[in-house]
Amino acid sequence: MKRKTSASPLDIIDNNAAPLAQPGRRTAMKTALAGAAAVAFPFVWTPSRAATKRIVVRDDGGIYTKAYDAVFYKPFAKATGIEVVGVQANAEPTAQIKSMVEAGSYTWDMAKISQPAILLLTSGGKEYLERHGLESDPVIAKIPQQYMSPFGVGTNIYSTVLAYRTDAFKGRKAPTSWADLWNVKDFPGRRSIRKYPFDTIEEALLADGVAAGSVYPCDFDRAFKSLDKIAKHVDVWWTTGAQVEQMLGSGEVDMVATWASRAQSAQANGVPVQIVWNQNIWGCDNWSILKGTPNAGACREFIKFASDPKRQAELTKYFPAGMTQPEAFNYVKPEVAKNCPTFPENMKSGVQINAKFWQQNQSVALERFNRWILT
Repeated sequence: MKRKTSASPLDIIDNNAAPLAQPGRRTAMKTALAGAAAVAFPFVWTPSRAATKRIVVRDDGGIYTKAYDAVFYKPFAKATGIEVVGVQANAEPTAQIKSMVEAGSYTWDMAKISQPAILLLTSGGKEYLERHGLESDPVIAKIPQQYMSPFGVGTNIYSTVLAYRTDAFKGRKAPTSWADLWNVKDFPGRRSIRKYPFDTIEEALLADGVAAGSVYPCDFDRAFKSLDKIAKHVDVWWTTGAQVEQMLGSGEVDMVATWASRAQSAQANGVPVQIVWNQNIWGCDNWSILKGTPNAGACREFIKFASDPKRQAELTKYFPAGMTQPEAFNYVKPEVAKNCPTFPENMKSGVQINAKFWQQNQSVALERFNRWILT
């Protein structure tokens, strides 16, 4: 059976070191004078420890770089004198990180990466990331353990959700689950699913009736049988988030399995889009330090600075952030909080991506999915 694809797809797929000393009163006083943005939030830094005046951080680009520059990068520079430069990389940059560490030449000092990427970079006998050693820091310790690892401090939760155009369902029942996306009889309309096994496999299992707590280990046979049922009804197999936004904006599709951030971006642009948080599939992005970077100390201080609950809350002025500090919700308006991936109600029915499962099975899944999509 030939699967339909988009007519014009876009061309990208998508330590042990101890924490640094707390500042003395004089340092804190100097910091208080650094600017209003710096005054509002706690931070720690001892200038004499600075080995550099600049660190480079890989982030996701787009709205993330804009928000991080305003909330994290510039305020940290004002508070410490350490410039932070955000550099975009589109895909999980594991290959780039390995190359930098192997060569001992660092284009980046740290990166925002997912938990599966952390496993890939710290398994197999060689560690390409530093152990951050920040577990006992009073700010970091407030982050739930499910968002933490020895090589990463959770900074953002991303979710895959079902999103639909409300005008396409005006006067009739709208979808509320992955089973509804699969149900073409009761929920007719143009559909789109990601052309990639990650998340798509989980969606197929949930649509087939697998309970959220039983998704892992994924039953690939069952998942592909479920995908067989919907395949001929998928109008677009998308490959990039930008493509999703374009399709929602133009009305090319009525419903789509997508990253919540893309649906939210469409909403911000005035598109009549509703997000279904039920059965959202979520993962964690982390601040991770490249092994051997001479600027690891400055990176640790930046991570502590960026993990403050009030500072995380500031991100919601730019987008409904997946804040990893539960206390951050104390500083967010209720109408904004409900659109954040980590809002308690949104997490209740969510499925956490099993990073270890995908680290062990990604090659098999990719090979099988690529064969299947071509049949």
